[in-house]
Amino acid sequence: MALPLSILDLAIIGEGETAADSFAASVALAQRAEDLGYRRIWYAEHHNMASIASSATSVLIAHIAAHTRTIRLGAGGVMLPNHAPLTIAEQFGTLETLHPGRIDLGLGRAPGSDQQTLRALRRNPSVADAFPQDVLELQGYLSGESRIPGVEATPGKGTNVPLYILGSSLFGAQLAAALGLPYAFASHFAPTALEEAVALYRRDFQPSAQLDRPYVIAALNVIAADTSQEAQEQFLASKRMRVSRFLGRGREFTTEEADMILGSPAGQQIVQMAKYSAVGDAAEVKDYVDRFAKLADADELIVAFSATDRKVWMRSAELLAEAHGL
Repeated sequence: MALPLSILDLAIIGEGETAADSFAASVALAQRAEDLGYRRIWYAEHHNMASIASSATSVLIAHIAAHTRTIRLGAGGVMLPNHAPLTIAEQFGTLETLHPGRIDLGLGRAPGSDQQTLRALRRNPSVADAFPQDVLELQGYLSGESRIPGVEATPGKGTNVPLYILGSSLFGAQLAAALGLPYAFASHFAPTALEEAVALYRRDFQPSAQLDRPYVIAALNVIAADTSQEAQEQFLASKRMRVSRFLGRGREFTTEEADMILGSPAGQQIVQMAKYSAVGDAAEVKDYVDRFAKLADADELIVAFSATDRKVWMRSAELLAEAHGL
């Protein structure tokens, strides 16, 4: 039986687009994914990135939920050190109250931003050290067993919004195992520790009220097209876009400049980020996805459609769903 497939929508603002265009595309993708049989769509918290529109994650989830019927929606993830746990419990308690049985809450401890933006968020970098305690505090608000006497989340109390620990290192694996929570590994951009982290999580997992056995979600990039050549062209365009996003510091590179950078040591780091990418026609993508699922020892896959062309972006979702047998 094929593994469940889900989507990580990065809410990219493409060349010549506005944030409103990005949101409209996200609604269209969610509606199509719902019809195709994808399990869930997650949106990631990023700040001060001109090409990513999902900074107010809970607000975007609410918008998508209002335009869909059944597909699960959630954060992949909320960067918890940027927020008070009570605030997140209230936000996601509100979402669960409005859309019962459809809301997920993935949690990460990275800032989702640069050092200057950290200051603008009023965040002290050391608060990341309290991430495990913050997860427990948040869990208490959502379960109705608050760890802060006299403080409850309304809405939130008793909603039991399911929590997921997101990670790209052994720390997240250890925490998810200790707390008995599902673990989602960000192998779509941080592939290095995937196998080691998953093995550690499965070995050390402790059952909890939310989960009685380990559950791994592994992420990968997908570009599927009607021809392999078209997919490869989009993959190259995607890598060029990453050069501008991660190295441009506000400037756009020409195609020639981007290709030159991709051949440099800094560019090779960007290429390595996309190590786990299924690129090709439907058959090629299915073969890669099947092999990746075994490599990652995953219970579910979450895919980031990384094509820069919106038509190929949507077509990727359709071809993958058909090939995977959703």
